[in-house]
Amino acid sequence: MIDNRTVPYAALVLRLSLGVLFLAHAALKIFIFTPAGTAQYFASLGLPPAIAYLTMLGEAGGGAALVLGIYTRFISLALTPILIGAIVTAHAANGWLFSNTGGGWEFPAFWAATLVVQALLGDGAFALKLPNPIQLSAAAQS
Repeated sequence: MIDNRTVPYAALVLRLSLGVLFLAHAALKIFIFTPAGTAQYFASLGLPPAIAYLTMLGEAGGGAALVLGIYTRFISLALTPILIGAIVTAHAANGWLFSNTGGGWEFPAFWAATLVVQALLGDGAFALKLPNPIQLSAAAQS
């Protein structure tokens, strides 16, 4: 049975955890590996270096949006391909456990699953409520 009194707080805890995790990963790429080093690593995986910059932007912007509760459902789904890409390009060949050399695919797979759960749950408590741009454009057309 779902307790509707606590679900908003459960969604909040998940949203904050996901947001902080994305911000930490963005900070790692920006301040430790550096943007140029991250781009070089992406290139070593056979990816266009520009994807590294888009990934850092997605992680930082998406993490901040999740922490604030801005468009949580959309942001959660938009960040999921980053993790699927990480599994396919960097982690799948390393095996299941993330403690394997190079990190296995179990952690990014779990992270992607939690993003889908967040998208299903919605914003949760203490989220910034911004107007839905789709509803705004539909209202402007009518």
